[in-house]
Amino acid sequence: MIVHGSVAVPGDKSLTHRLMLLAGLTPGRSRLRGALTSLDARSTARILRGLGIGVSSLRPNADVVVQGRARFKRPLQTLHCGNSGTTARLSLGLLAAHSFTARLTGDNSLRSRPMRRVTEPLAQMGAQFGPVDPDRLPFSVRGGPLRPLEWRLPVSSAQIKGCLLFAGLAGGVPVSLLEPSGRSRDHTERLFRGFGYAVVEDAAGWIHFSPSGALRSFDLTVPGDPSSAAFLVGAALLAEGGSLRVQGVGLNPTRTGFLRVLDRMGARVTALAGGESGGEPVGDLMVEPGPLRGTRVVATEIPGLIDEVPVLAVLASRARGESRFEEVGELRVKESDRLGLLAANLRAIGTRAAVEGNALVVEGGEARPAGRVRTAGDHRIAMAFATLRAVPGAKVHLDDLTCADVSFPGFDAALSSVLARRKARLLRG
Repeated sequence: MIVHGSVAVPGDKSLTHRLMLLAGLTPGRSRLRGALTSLDARSTARILRGLGIGVSSLRPNADVVVQGRARFKRPLQTLHCGNSGTTARLSLGLLAAHSFTARLTGDNSLRSRPMRRVTEPLAQMGAQFGPVDPDRLPFSVRGGPLRPLEWRLPVSSAQIKGCLLFAGLAGGVPVSLLEPSGRSRDHTERLFRGFGYAVVEDAAGWIHFSPSGALRSFDLTVPGDPSSAAFLVGAALLAEGGSLRVQGVGLNPTRTGFLRVLDRMGARVTALAGGESGGEPVGDLMVEPGPLRGTRVVATEIPGLIDEVPVLAVLASRARGESRFEEVGELRVKESDRLGLLAANLRAIGTRAAVEGNALVVEGGEARPAGRVRTAGDHRIAMAFATLRAVPGAKVHLDDLTCADVSFPGFDAALSSVLARRKARLLRG
């Protein structure tokens, strides 16, 4: 199998969520070019429509237009967040500043994910939740005037951080936050600064938000999602030859930790700067196949590459020597028990892999991967193991690749378009 040509990836998921929500709170019409139109993005659009905001249909290759208003309307029905934890948590931050009651729910996967990490600080700001101190959807939130907040996050998380900063913005109150280890992605901070809000980090690592700016309608192009790009990069690295160019990818330093890990593994990936969009650096990634070596990923790196751990673990299964991913316990509360699934699926295709406490240990090898992969409907598990399509002689069965539509609509076609078949093939069944 060889890799060839160039390819673009869908718009950044984190930015699409945030920009749609900010546009919803902005009087006037805003336009998002290149926005993600996946199932998760559609969940955010659905929530906004339930709150009285006009959002155009999310269709591939079409701009997303949002007709916003300064305050949301009280929803007449339960707000359904689908599978999207980002939708749920960021929406809760904005709803906490609105003087009405809203009820939120999600699919089976989302209803199993922890929410107390955002409801607890929001309650300290003045929001009310029912049932008391809820940790799982569904539940209701009643917002109103908010108090300033100083909060130490239990884990480094862009969703928690974004939720509380959104509450500060919507409520017009200062917020100070401290992440325990490593910096999570900083899209919220960058966007807020673009609207004139003061968001600064002090010497001790505290992030201080001051409600000094004002939202205004905008017209922005969303960069390609680096997390989606990581799967095509992974497939290219596993191919026998050729090269691949992934175009228009967001190169925010808090999103490209996986590139630094790949560099340690000996991967031939070059980032080519190409400008900026909405305060986010953008460029292309040039990838050439080649041998990989094992590495150690330490706890402080994890917040900046938590979504890329699945594809890095699959690449580690093809590398020389052992790889260790430390403090990845947060993967247990993603769309699935992603940590347990990773280890089990790696073993299922013939790789030595184990979970040791909150660490994942993978022993690389050259044997042809063969076996059945259970995705549990997790888009990142499915796409990570689909990269093995590039390995000669691979016979890996995926029980579901359609779940990739959660974040990367058309992933299967995109992957096929950059791989020229020889003898290797990936079976689905």
